[in-house]
Amino acid sequence: MRGVGGTPPTGPARPPADSWGRARLSALWAIDEAVPLEVTWLTYQDIIDAYRHPDADVGKKLLTSVIDRIKTAVPAGLEELAQLGRTLEKRRDDILAWFDHPGSSNGPTEAINGRLEHLRGIALGFRNLVNYRLRSLLEAGGFRPLIHSLS
Repeated sequence: MRGVGGTPPTGPARPPADSWGRARLSALWAIDEAVPLEVTWLTYQDIIDAYRHPDADVGKKLLTSVIDRIKTAVPAGLEELAQLGRTLEKRRDDILAWFDHPGSSNGPTEAINGRLEHLRGIALGFRNLVNYRLRSLLEAGGFRPLIHSLS
């Protein structure tokens, strides 16, 4: 269970390290109806392993092989995983660029977008588009009044 007994409440779930957890997974994977779950879970673990690999070049190769595998070799009945494979293939260059620039984040952009979404939600009373744009710049921290000199 995540978030209990000293385990972190956030972040990806890790495979069970103890024999009891591994035995439960083995029992689950022995059930024929759990094959789609097993394929999806193992793909998820492969993606995590690629991102966690200490060598970025090896991690990039691992993720490339995962993308190649799930874009073509997905069992029938796993439409969501097949869709993920198509999406990862379309965005391959963007996804793999993370390994060339580790630690990069779109957090600052998402923070500004969140503030603008909040403003949009409360700005229904703006009748003047110019005022709305000015308020958006002010809210996003991009409004920098300048003193224009005549010289």
